[in-house]
Parts: sequence; structure tokens; C-alpha cells
Amino acid sequence: MTQISQFDKTLLAGQTALVTGASRGIGRACAIALASAGARVLVNYVANEGKAQEVCDIITAAGGRATPMRFDVAKPEEVTNTLEAWTKENGPINVLVNNAGITRDGLMMRYKQEDWDSVLSTNLRGAFFTAQAIIRPMLKDRKGSIVNISSIVGITGNAGQAAYCAAKAGLIGLTKSMAKEFAGRNIRVNAVAPGFIETDMTDELNEEQKKEIFTKIPLGRIGSGAEIAHAVVFLASPLSSYVTGQTIIVDGGMGM
Repeated sequence: MTQISQFDKTLLAGQTALVTGASRGIGRACAIALASAGARVLVNYVANEGKAQEVCDIITAAGGRATPMRFDVAKPEEVTNTLEAWTKENGPINVLVNNAGITRDGLMMRYKQEDWDSVLSTNLRGAFFTAQAIIRPMLKDRKGSIVNISSIVGITGNAGQAAYCAAKAGLIGLTKSMAKEFAGRNIRVNAVAPGFIETDMTDELNEEQKKEIFTKIPLGRIGSGAEIAHAVVFLASPLSSYVTGQTIIVDGGMGM
């Protein structure tokens, strides 16, 4: 798989980036890549403190700066209290990557209400309330970038993933609304829609399921978290200074 590039450290020098759900998968790759571009990274986690610290250790070993930060994006009060306390002491968060997400797959006719609520609370409500918690200092600073991690299935849909697809489609709508609302203060909001990426979620699929998915990917392979992280760094940095309200699809052609 593609390795995370060593970016020009001046790209995000002096900036603070928060990545939610950063202890594993795409979030982990994003945290490491943003640090490589010069940002101080806040590595959010809920339960796995050891994995979050491992990400921080990788970053600091490479000469970067990182801090683990525990809060559950599905609990708005916890999000607000944690982030307001941090920004009061340390200043504004300049880059937010709303990556935290879960899935509870199942056919719609037998789908449980608690599973629907859980997926929407983490994947969509969590992104909204995390952005809300950091936006005031960002507005005052008159600069910033928010990147929402959506999914190709938020565009195409997928049988057996109604809640996940609805949440990821909602993130695209949220991205456009936020982009229009905050553009006047030089805050850009974009989304990245990954395709089939090697993560803990996809590891649960058996080989037969993976082979079936590969037949739908023109590039003929699974993607890596690093390949998503590269798009995130682009959107977080001045390289994309005239890009807002967009959804960048990184899926090997899967959605064509």
C-alpha cells in the first residue's frame, strides 16, 4: 500500500489540527500526515487510549507534535466542554477533520432503532457538534479548514447500509451548508469520500466479499488510509485555497 508522504512542513506550520477517531484507520493516517505537514495534531479517541498514544508516539518520533484527546463525538456536552477548555488555554483549532464513524449494517426491514440512532449520532451529529464547538475561535481568527470524511456509498447508496449511507450523504449536505455559511470568514469546508479502504471495518469482510468488491473497482485494488490522508492534507492546506463546498472522491473509480 501507498505510504504516507513526507510533506513540506511549512504547509501547516503553526497550525493546530484536530482529527476525530484518530486512533486507527483513516483517522490515524490523517493525523500522521497532518503532522508531517507541520501541524500540531490533537489525536481524538473514545476508548483506546493506548492506540491514540501510539499515534502520538509515531508523530513525536518523527519530530512532530501530537496530543491525545479523549471525548465521544456522540455526546455533544462532552465535545463542547473538552474543546472549549482546550481552546481557551491554547488558542483556536485551525483544521478539523471529522473522521469518527461507526457502522451497524443490516437489512432495513429488520433494522433496530438503537442501531440507527447510534450510527447517525456518531457519524453525522458528531461532526456537526464538533464543528460547532470549535467554530467561534476559528471565525474570530478569520481562517481555517474543515474536512468531513464521507464515503462513496453516501453518493451511490449500498444495500444493507441504510443508516451508514444516510449519515455519509448527510455529511455532504452539511459540508455544502457550512461552506456557504463560513466562506465570508475565509473558512473552507470540504469533504472526502473514500471508496473501499483498508480499515478495521473492511477487515471484517471475508475474502469472497472482498473479491466481489474488487470487481467493481477499475484500479483493481483496495485503497489505503494514506491515500485518503493525502487528499485531506491538500484540503487542509493553502494548496486548496480556492476550494470550498466540494466532495473529493478517492475510490479507485468505484463510483463511476
